[in-house]
Amino acid sequence: MTERSLTFTLNGQPREAKVDPRVHLGDFLRHSLGLTGTHIGCEHGVCGACTVIVDGSPVRSCLMLAVQIDDCTVETVESLGKPGDLSPLQQAFAANHGLQCGFCTPGMLMTLEAFLRTTPAPTEEDVRIAISGNICRCTGYQGIVQATLDTASTKANRT
Repeated sequence: MTERSLTFTLNGQPREAKVDPRVHLGDFLRHSLGLTGTHIGCEHGVCGACTVIVDGSPVRSCLMLAVQIDDCTVETVESLGKPGDLSPLQQAFAANHGLQCGFCTPGMLMTLEAFLRTTPAPTEEDVRIAISGNICRCTGYQGIVQATLDTASTKANRT
């Protein structure tokens, strides 16, 4: 199979790459680009661990082919913050014990990052609905929900 050339924006930086048309976005991000923050879980789009943001919408990178990001903007968990300079949502996850093993965390963060951009003042029910497609086996979700509500509240108080 002939590789395809892609032009895209990744975490704010213009990029070009070649990819086999059969490669899923999650595998491309992890194995070709070295962005291992995107976790591959079920490979069926059920668990949400591989969620990234493409053109402003959360998508399951295990269900999307890498060739589909041509001329798109892609954001991975690496775009949110760096050690010592975490995003408000990442800080709230830590403060509210919204992560334990960490496997679901990148997908949760990306789902909620996209959600908070469109829903700046969510209710607890709104947050629970937003993460209903993300599976966490460790936290019981309460810390994740509270972290999201705290982030929204903090952002509202800054404006």
